[in-house]
Parts: sequence; structure tokens; C-alpha cells
Amino acid sequence: MKTKKNFFQALAFQFFIWGAQAQEVGQSPWGPEDEIGSLNMMTDSSRIQILSQIGSGQVYDLSVDYFVGMPSFHSLGDPSYQYWLTHTPHGTVVDNPNGMGEAMNEKVSYTGDAVSMYTHMGTHIDALNHFGLNGLIWNGFSPEEHLGDKGWKKTGAEKIPPIIARGLLLDVRALVDSFPPNYRITVQDLKACLKRQKSEIQKGDVILIRTGQAQHYEDAAHYLHQYPGISLAAAQWLVEEKGAMLLGADNLSFEAFPPEKEDNWVPVHTYLLAEKGVMFLEQMMLEDLAQDEVYEFAFIAASLKLRGASGSPMRPIAIPIN
Repeated sequence: MKTKKNFFQALAFQFFIWGAQAQEVGQSPWGPEDEIGSLNMMTDSSRIQILSQIGSGQVYDLSVDYFVGMPSFHSLGDPSYQYWLTHTPHGTVVDNPNGMGEAMNEKVSYTGDAVSMYTHMGTHIDALNHFGLNGLIWNGFSPEEHLGDKGWKKTGAEKIPPIIARGLLLDVRALVDSFPPNYRITVQDLKACLKRQKSEIQKGDVILIRTGQAQHYEDAAHYLHQYPGISLAAAQWLVEEKGAMLLGADNLSFEAFPPEKEDNWVPVHTYLLAEKGVMFLEQMMLEDLAQDEVYEFAFIAASLKLRGASGSPMRPIAIPIN
């Protein structure tokens, strides 16, 4: 009997281990070489369809400014945004770097500058190699085979195509006066938001979630402090039940912290990127859309083609549709 009891205890423990390790990277339904995941849902037809519905010349810029002191992931050891001048009008006169002489450089004013930054700063998109599970990234690509000294050979930011799709703003912040610290947005919140706006999610949509955190973007300490984010269940509902193609939000890291799972410190990131192949945008500016109650729009965006990178700055715009 003791042996039998030990056997079942061992079996129960093994099931616990299996459960803790149940998360695995997804295999793409678009084939073994797929590197863009759910963005495959875009087609020429879907792009033409949404562009044909544009009913206004008004354009909403959904990106934030880059500046020294802007919010960043410095707590993880990543570099902050740096800006410096490489040429100034007076400095060019003094240094004469072009060899054209004082008279020419006094006539032609020359300003040049440079920046240094982490790729996940400001409004940006996370590429599918940003987070993985059990040593693999989306579609089973491995660092042993696909990661070189100059970045990933698979799913790098340069593979992300220009995005043109139907966009839908979910103004969750409009539901409450304020969020509790580290609040996780629920499925019920999203449903209440849709009901309030009289909106419907369509398969292939770009879903943008407003938490209101962008109001504090100029104050990095406030912006970074105990911000709200989407829950894992809400992300699953958007992807699996509603068929969202791309997600985005106006907070630092899309999901909220501390993590809601004990065995994964970024469960929403790994679910979307590694398991489902769904990219998302972070640190968006959604205040103008919300103020004007523009909930449905043509979403148009393109990121920098940073070869092998795990993310890239993006300048998304929204144009209201009929």
C-alpha cells in the first residue's frame, strides 16, 4: 500500500510539473517559415476595404514624443533615451569640418544630431522574437539555429509589414473615475466598453486599449508607477474569441505587474508573442481619439526595418471611417 501511495504521489507531482510547463510556443497555421504571425490576416482585399471606408481627411497621430527623460525600462538595465548634437551652426564656423571656410559656414547654417535608445521605448511594436518559452520563440525558431551576434535571423523587426486595417478603440478609462493600483483589465471591462460605445469587434481588427496612462507620459515617475494593464483572460478573449489581429495600449508594457501567474513573469507577453503569434504596440497616445469619441477608424502604421531586432519604433495614425 505504501508503494502504491508513493506512486500516486509521484504521479500527482508529475502532473503538477506538466501543468506548470504546459505553455509551449505556437506552430504557425501559415507554415513553418512564417515570421509575422497574425499579421498574415491582412490581404490586399482587406486593405482596400478599409481604405475605401475613409470618410474624413482628419488624421490622428497615435504616437508619443521622444525626449531625454522620457519613460523607459531603466529598472531592467536597459539604456535610456539619449540625444546629442553632432553639428551646430556656430560650431561649424569654428571647426570648419567641411573645409569650406568661415564665410561659407556663416552663410549656410548646419545642424546635425544623433540619438541612442532602447528599441522598446516610446510608441513601438514588439516583434515575435521579443519573448519566448522554454528556449524557443514563435513557430519553434531557436536561438541555437537562428540567433547570431547581430540579431535574430527569424521574426526580426524588419519582417513586420506595413499595417493597414480596421482599428477599434476600447476606451476602458471612460468606464471609471480611476483605476486601483496595478489594475488588470477584465473581459467584463472590455464587454462593458463595447456596449457603452455601441461598437463591435470584427475579425482581423487592430484593438487599441485606452487606460488613460498616456496623460502622464511627460511625467515618467507617474507614468511608470503602478499602471493598469490587460489581464491574460482579456487578451485570450480578444484573440481566441474575437479574432483580433493586432493589439495596442497606452501604458508602458501592455500588461500589468506584478505578474498574475507564479510561473511566468510576463504571461500576457508570452501568450501573445510566443503562443499565438500576435504582436502588439505599447506606449501609444490615444487621448485625442478618446476625446473626440472616434472609436472606429482606418489604422495605418509602419515600423523601422531594424534587422534582427526584437522591437521597433512605430508611427501609427488613425483616420475616421464612415
